[in-house]
Amino acid sequence: MDENKIIEVAHLKYEYPQANRLALNDLSVSINAGEWVAIIGHNGSGKSTFAKSLNGLLDLQSGSITIDGLPLSIETVWDIRRKIGMVFQNPDNQFVGATVEDDVAFGLENQGIERTEMQRRVQDAVDRVGMTQFMTREPSRLSGGQKQRVALAGIIAQQPEILILDEATSMLDPKGRQEVLETIHTLKQETNMTVLSITHDIDEAASADRIVMLDKGQVIDQGTPAEIFAYGQRLLDLGLDVPYPEKLKAALTKLGVPMPADYLTTERMVDHLWTLHSKM
Repeated sequence: MDENKIIEVAHLKYEYPQANRLALNDLSVSINAGEWVAIIGHNGSGKSTFAKSLNGLLDLQSGSITIDGLPLSIETVWDIRRKIGMVFQNPDNQFVGATVEDDVAFGLENQGIERTEMQRRVQDAVDRVGMTQFMTREPSRLSGGQKQRVALAGIIAQQPEILILDEATSMLDPKGRQEVLETIHTLKQETNMTVLSITHDIDEAASADRIVMLDKGQVIDQGTPAEIFAYGQRLLDLGLDVPYPEKLKAALTKLGVPMPADYLTTERMVDHLWTLHSKM
């Protein structure tokens, strides 16, 4: 295995019972250690199936998965799960503690972490997601966004090498989503953690180092956010969203306004339009 590759997936195939097509169809992809990769695709493209396959939640029909040099198997699955933290779309499925503090500590207790270190990690994780004042609250009595923050804190406290976000910010409002993404970015910078973001949110995908596009259980393209978002209409044809500047660029192009071919961020779009205006 290439020492820079922390995840190597080759020729995965998986079909759900009673399904009439493969959810994963010869899917292969590699992810570098310390990389943030966004996995995008329409509903049914295989995104969540791929995420669940990485830590052995699904019994694959064929293919191989290697995590940090360990081939996934019955013998290695628990070692691999210690390396991967997953935050799902519905946080209620992850709660086991009677209070926020208990829930965040649960995974550390299972790992046998010393109590003083456990308390430090729990406090740090809860602080990072902005839930300090809710330490003694029951998770079930929190709002949807608050629950998602607690679920994330429980994973952060375990300090995994790989963090998988399976639509994990979908229940947050825009401000909360931005705060959580900033928290993960800071954590990634501090620890060189690898992040996989399964998402429909274009802003979340735009913050990644690389985007992998799935369709019908296969990787159909990958590249930097600028490279992928520059496809514009192709993304729309696949049922995906594109950033607002790209939508605006397409509309202005139809009106005959000269626009650059490459990807435009909001800032670059403003600069381009201002330049055009100043030349009139």
